[in-house]
Amino acid sequence: MTDSDRTRIVEGTHPVAKRRTLRAIAVFEAIKGTAALAAIIGVLDLMHHDVRHLAIELIGRFGLNPDARYPSILLHYADLLPDANVRSLVFLAVGYIFVRLLEAYGLWNDRAWGEWLGALSGGFYIPFEIGHLMHRLSVSSIVVLAGNVFVVGFLVFQLWRRRKNDTARQ
Repeated sequence: MTDSDRTRIVEGTHPVAKRRTLRAIAVFEAIKGTAALAAIIGVLDLMHHDVRHLAIELIGRFGLNPDARYPSILLHYADLLPDANVRSLVFLAVGYIFVRLLEAYGLWNDRAWGEWLGALSGGFYIPFEIGHLMHRLSVSSIVVLAGNVFVVGFLVFQLWRRRKNDTARQ
């Protein structure tokens, strides 16, 4: 290990670790965008079926109580889907998918705008996640909040380092 490698590790700017972390975040964002694409395709396909009947069959197949929390939520949304504004739903989904995939591209290629987009879009969710956590404390809520805070903090730190390096070069 060279002295410059040791210095980078101490300063927290080891390029391999930075690249791996950015690419891991990029892959996660791409997965979220792809999952949203699959979900909107599935929802559009369901528009041509009796969604309530399908939900009841699904609940029965798994032997769930229709009055329990999650099956009742499924039935509630199954009732809402036929009346949904499809154009608005598709518009919002396409916007979400576009942002996630654009962010993934920017982070994968170590672009400052990708870090900005990731920090802003991730930071947008933090107040909602805190509210959810205060309303319903659970391990999954804590993990989601901690993960999001880590990602946003990492991206903000990278933006700060990038700005510091740009200022030092001038």
